[in-house]
Amino acid sequence: MARKIEPNKNFTGLYYARESRHMPRSELGRLTGTSKQQLSRLESGLIRPRLDHLKPFAKHLGYTPEQILLWGKYPGTPEGGGHIESSHVLTDENIRETFGPGPGEVPELDLRSGMGSGGIAAREMRKDGKYADPVKSEGWVFPANYLRDQLHTSSVGLLVLDTSGDSMAPTILSGERVIVDTVHKTPTPDGLYAIRDGFGAIVVKRLQVVRGSKPAKVKIISDNPNHSKDEAPLNDLQVVGKVLCCLKLV
Repeated sequence: MARKIEPNKNFTGLYYARESRHMPRSELGRLTGTSKQQLSRLESGLIRPRLDHLKPFAKHLGYTPEQILLWGKYPGTPEGGGHIESSHVLTDENIRETFGPGPGEVPELDLRSGMGSGGIAAREMRKDGKYADPVKSEGWVFPANYLRDQLHTSSVGLLVLDTSGDSMAPTILSGERVIVDTVHKTPTPDGLYAIRDGFGAIVVKRLQVVRGSKPAKVKIISDNPNHSKDEAPLNDLQVVGKVLCCLKLV
């Protein structure tokens, strides 16, 4: 008789993938050379699994790393235990783990991400202090070879932002869209990142870590010389993700 997998919001897709194969944790650990303690931390969410974490387990469980990461939302993963209901609102918790409107699609936020000027509406903050960002009903689909060869990534964790304002001109002009990797939240190496400003809006800025600063600080730079530069403690900075490229639409 099949054993029922009890849903638990704290469990990750790795737990449900292993349970769906009726494989003991000790067996999966033996096959992958992972300690029982490490595997337990990955399954319980004490360690947030990434695709590179999941690759060694995927081949033994018969799922892809993407299926395990997006358990319950990716085609081929059973509903029930660990199933996450789809939503048209991205929050700080699930922004990395959603494809948006459909499998393989990269979601685009429904509000423009401000770039330093011009009537940017503050994002809604929920009671738990997290932000909710409305998502457009249709996402973007990029060729797999473009993501792999040019951006060196997959569609997992990507987000498209429609920008406004002139603070990043001429690098990024108002109305141009950028692709953001929300998996990459640490501002290293230096470069363009999407961050939340003091009003909760997502803005694109150039970040530069102040080397040797204790505690760590980050310079927040606008490419437009007419805009001022700021500096903030790294722990106070809310990084949404790293900007991979700008979509220059003709």
